[in-house]
Amino acid sequence: MSSTPGITPASQFRKLLLSDQLEFICEAHNGLSAKIVQEAGFKGIWASGLSISAQFGVRDNNEASWTQVLDNLEFMSDATTIPILLDGDTGYGNFNNMQRLVRKLEQRRIAAVCIEDKLFPKTNSFIKGDAQPMADMHEFCGKIKAGKDAQTDPDFCIIARVESFICGWGLAEALRRAEAYRQAGADGILIHSALSVPDEILSFKQEWGNRCPVVIVPTKYYATPTEVFRQHGFSIVIWANHLLRSAVSAMQKTASTLKEQEHLLSIEDKVAPVAEIFRLQNAAELQDAEDRYLPRGAENTGAIVLAASRGEELRELTEHQPKTMVKIQGTPILGHIVDAYNAVGIKDITVVRGYKKEAVNLPNLRYLDNDDFADTGELDSLQKAFRMLKSPSKDLLISYGDVLFNKYIPQALCQESEDFVIFVDSDWQNQSSYVRLGGFVECSLPNSKKAFNAKVYLKQLGNAVGREQTHGVWMGFLKVSPAGAAQLQTILSTMMADPLNRKAGIPYLLQELLKRQLPIRVLYTVGHWLDINSLDDLVQAGNF
Repeated sequence: MSSTPGITPASQFRKLLLSDQLEFICEAHNGLSAKIVQEAGFKGIWASGLSISAQFGVRDNNEASWTQVLDNLEFMSDATTIPILLDGDTGYGNFNNMQRLVRKLEQRRIAAVCIEDKLFPKTNSFIKGDAQPMADMHEFCGKIKAGKDAQTDPDFCIIARVESFICGWGLAEALRRAEAYRQAGADGILIHSALSVPDEILSFKQEWGNRCPVVIVPTKYYATPTEVFRQHGFSIVIWANHLLRSAVSAMQKTASTLKEQEHLLSIEDKVAPVAEIFRLQNAAELQDAEDRYLPRGAENTGAIVLAASRGEELRELTEHQPKTMVKIQGTPILGHIVDAYNAVGIKDITVVRGYKKEAVNLPNLRYLDNDDFADTGELDSLQKAFRMLKSPSKDLLISYGDVLFNKYIPQALCQESEDFVIFVDSDWQNQSSYVRLGGFVECSLPNSKKAFNAKVYLKQLGNAVGREQTHGVWMGFLKVSPAGAAQLQTILSTMMADPLNRKAGIPYLLQELLKRQLPIRVLYTVGHWLDINSLDDLVQAGNF
């Protein structure tokens, strides 16, 4: 996500810091929580060191490297448009580390960083804070100056966090350090306290006045009315770790319930629906982008598999089952066909069955029975399928129940937008199936380098095509668009009204399309398919 043109995250944060009213920013620790903070209406995000380290599962002692923190920040920045203030611990080293940190933060559009005047590696302020040593004041001032010199965006802010109260040094030291940090170039002071009452931070603000903005983190003195902070003129209040803590409570409760009850009934209505996660991830934007940038996919494509015939050429293998259910390496031919379709995302598959139909029973398929299979042909089965599907709203791939194919075939067909598309194998001399599938084809161009970048169309199809005119053999695949399907339904109705067409096959339909001057796009290939038309084919299929 990007911010408003011309308004950088740093300028947004500086506006908050210098606002004449009390502002609030909320903790986030990853991209998802950052987006939740923004959607809640906050004007800024506190990238909490405690929360980021905790979500990594490590202590708040610089156990997560600063580069790991940067990687995490990048996701947060990408997910939001509001400014992010990083809890930068001590700056992850000396003045040199501080300069590199600032440059890297600016590259990730982080608006500001807060550094604290303790020693690296730091320990969380609420763990024996009074026993923790503070950094040398002059060295810390040098770190602030180095950071300011490194920034390229004039609005990038460095907030100096004063730990004097935490470490037991009192008000005088807090004021001395804050003034030194201000003169070193700090854009604001974060004054911290571990007391359950706001006495220390109020006394600091009263003495400090309005020399520069003051930021507070009321985690310990949470019972203090917010109006008190307004009255004393604080700049920003940070809700520092509460998203993480609320998430931990919810996850612990859910995990415990699941372990005890071993079912989802008691928790499903109490957790965010999966659709909400998709929304926060902006899944809809990706879908739109896929539609714009990716080739036509197969997810909006259905398939019709014509598998009503017995397959007598396989003899006793089809005595109790149709050819489509004969097994190859333990899986029926139809199973291999379905796997190839599924591999490219085609899940909506209609199988027209006939002979021994009860044996065709693979799961997750739509079945249509052609009980007239013995007296009809492929067009009758196809017409029945169209009648059941009524007005298809998606592309349809029509294929046979005894032709194996590589997933490349349906994948390539799905890329094409024409109403009618077929596949032709240009290595026709080595194909034994051209007679059964409809014979030779002549196309507008033979398979060549010239055809590779051109659109090729079918000119004629059938066994009458002369050898010198032959460019290949039709492979038994036909892709039709929704508009093409509507045309086919009308054409089939006319053709099937003639009893002579009762046993006609798909090649006859293609010839009818040519007669009506409807263009049929041709895609060339060499191989990638196998027609199971004999016992020898069945043996060969084991190595397909």
